[in-house]
Amino acid sequence: MIRLLILIGFTFLFMHLHASGNISKYINMKYAYISETAIYILAVFTLIGLYLYVKEDDKKSCSDDCHCGSDHSHENKGWKKYLTYILFLIPVFTGLFLPVATMDSNIVAKKGFHFPVYNDTDQYSQHQFLQPNTSLYYGTDDYQTLMDRSLKKLDKKGKLELNDSNYLNDLETIYNYPGDFTGKTIKLNGFAYHAEDVAKNQIFLFRFGIIHCVADSGVFGMLIDLPENVKTKNDDWLSVTGELDTVYYQPFKKTIPILKVKSVQTISKPEDPYVYRKY
Repeated sequence: MIRLLILIGFTFLFMHLHASGNISKYINMKYAYISETAIYILAVFTLIGLYLYVKEDDKKSCSDDCHCGSDHSHENKGWKKYLTYILFLIPVFTGLFLPVATMDSNIVAKKGFHFPVYNDTDQYSQHQFLQPNTSLYYGTDDYQTLMDRSLKKLDKKGKLELNDSNYLNDLETIYNYPGDFTGKTIKLNGFAYHAEDVAKNQIFLFRFGIIHCVADSGVFGMLIDLPENVKTKNDDWLSVTGELDTVYYQPFKKTIPILKVKSVQTISKPEDPYVYRKY
């Protein structure tokens, strides 16, 4: 019976995540068809489990009329079985009854912003922060071709606007070729985060993004240089426009892009604060 309830629980959990739209907080919606398929598979398993449960119940009723003195029960009643059930039930209960928290600057502060130094010679040194990096999912030549194609597309534009549909894709290209975009006008939105190792008028403007799923999610954006008279605090959502430049950022021991902001506007937090990698 407990196994049947677990199947029902997982089926309902996936249906609830899709119906509420919260599935987008866990996966890139490009792969939503996988979880949708899982709903049908779990539903089939649930029906099979229900059939077997009813059939087993009938057998137990028959065995109750048997007076042969034998024990017809072969169920393992050990604590390991119940511990397994509890482990399966935890994600069901947490997914249904705990609120889905939207990531903000508190996550950045708790994890710390003094990240390990880049190691460009180590192909396995992949850090999903600030700079989107999908090279892990491609061969070297294929990734270079992808970035070159993106660079040619962006070079043709006089002004770049990083919006929900292209944020991670174009930002990754900018980080790979920061010098090619020097002097170019860029507009982007994000939430403010004040780091200790930058100038007083400089902040990081971030969006939380999902490459494939929440396991490879990260905080992505760029360092921005605000006009002296602009004051912001963490989690303020801003829309900024400025000219791109580069700066050597000591904590990373790497040259990174910096946006010299010319206009800034406070905006409302978007309905979906996350951005997703497009393929």
